[in-house]
Amino acid sequence: MSSLYQSMVAVIEQSITPLAAKLGQQKYVIAIRDGFTAALPFMIIGSFMLVFIFPPFSADTTNSFARGWLDFSQTYREQLMLPFNLSMGVMTFFISVGIGASLGRQFNLDPVMSGLLAFMAFLLVAAPYADGKISTQYLSGQGIFTALITAIYSTRVYAWLKENKVTIRLPKEVPTGVARSFEILIPVMVVIGTLHPLNLFIEAQTGMIIPQAIMHLLEPLVSASDSLPAILLSVLLCQIFWFAGIHGSLIVTGIMNPFWMANLSANQAALAAGAALPHVYLQGFWDHYLLIGGVGSTLPLAFLLLRSRVAHLRTIGKMGVVPSFFNINEPILFGAPIIMNPMLFIPFVFVPLVNACLAYAATKLGWLAQVVSLTPWTTPAPIGASWAANWAFSPVVMCVICMVMSALMYLPFLRAYERSLMKTEEQKAQATVGNAETAR
Repeated sequence: MSSLYQSMVAVIEQSITPLAAKLGQQKYVIAIRDGFTAALPFMIIGSFMLVFIFPPFSADTTNSFARGWLDFSQTYREQLMLPFNLSMGVMTFFISVGIGASLGRQFNLDPVMSGLLAFMAFLLVAAPYADGKISTQYLSGQGIFTALITAIYSTRVYAWLKENKVTIRLPKEVPTGVARSFEILIPVMVVIGTLHPLNLFIEAQTGMIIPQAIMHLLEPLVSASDSLPAILLSVLLCQIFWFAGIHGSLIVTGIMNPFWMANLSANQAALAAGAALPHVYLQGFWDHYLLIGGVGSTLPLAFLLLRSRVAHLRTIGKMGVVPSFFNINEPILFGAPIIMNPMLFIPFVFVPLVNACLAYAATKLGWLAQVVSLTPWTTPAPIGASWAANWAFSPVVMCVICMVMSALMYLPFLRAYERSLMKTEEQKAQATVGNAETAR
């Protein structure tokens, strides 16, 4: 067991840790993560409107309250949809500005200007204008990948031009705001002069504008991202990174966010059309079934620690149980500890994998309602899962099942860990007694 553990630690330290560290510090990964984080408040509020637009009641209900709510939502559907359309419906606006600002800050550019340049670059290719109207087709989830690419491209152009001093310089006496406006002129011209002709060329050759062509090319990848192997791979990477002491959640969610947002937009469009929801793996699935209490689904472990036979673990349980309700489990990860602890490696990695299989199978069998809303990751699992699925009850049942399974899987490993700690404490006590007797 000892040699196996040493081999595992060596592999993690020599191969996984350097790779994860480089990935986590990569400028573009950080910018994408920051872009989605900046857009999150708008998208959460927009998603929250879905419960008012599509009440969680059967269409043929006879309950007076439910009937009144349903009738109200149908009568004022257009008015109720406005906040949703101007938040979730244009999520790419917030994401492109957020990515451009974050990446611009990393390149020592003015974040406001780089964010606005990214926004303009996205609109240039994703919002075709015809008959006095701007198309909104690619302003939601369908334009996610275009927003990422155009934000990165425009900011890189801005940075390259500034590094090579291809800019309009004004005297020092000119106010800073005016100087910034002139500094961005050449990057704006270059972005327009490259992206707009490219968009026209692609449309002439393929009949598709850039966002449409990108989604066509990425369609197999988007479909693959919604499969059980994709879920298991992303969870496995997250758990191994965390076990090595690296924030695996930030790395994995930074990569998966574009896919999750595209899938969420498709689910919401299907809900509005009264069609079957096409996607399973979204952020609500990740947050509320796979990370119950935090990475490793450690909320059930926190309850087990409260009744531990080891004083140290009981203390950690008391410190960690309340934060775990809100999916914050650093006290348990570093206090128990779980990080680099071979006794808890197997349940820490495999509990989320088992939960993923259970939730995915239940969804495919039609037993579990699918995610249609974006929720704060700190929302307690049963509440957040129900909220994400438009307040359906089946996610609550699924969360309880996952928590029971997690507790059953953690329990034998925790008992073995307790016996190990108790044995060590006994040996220390005997050594202390022996030293005291020798001193006499």
